[in-house]
Amino acid sequence: MLQELQTFKAEFFKALSNPFRIRILELLRDGDKYVHELQEHMGVDNAVVSQQLAILRSKNIVLGVKEGTKVMYSVRDPLVFQLLDIAKEIFQNNLTNTVQMLQEMNNTD
Repeated sequence: MLQELQTFKAEFFKALSNPFRIRILELLRDGDKYVHELQEHMGVDNAVVSQQLAILRSKNIVLGVKEGTKVMYSVRDPLVFQLLDIAKEIFQNNLTNTVQMLQEMNNTD
């Protein structure tokens, strides 16, 4: 069971390891969107968005619901937004620590 959980986590984080997929999730934070809406916001080809959505779907991170000829996408579990927020905080902490270290280095010169 522990190994299955570790594998799930690794695969989940692998699915989040692409900037386009992160951007898609950030856009879905504001509500469900169609592929063409995501494509317009991102300024990339429709095929790129569809490919990234397919990966997120395969890991059960997003859900696509067919509405006629269109598919509406949403985030399956809103906790993913908390995870993205925590990642942003970690990034900011790293930046703060780097700036402090550089300031200390400049003060000792």
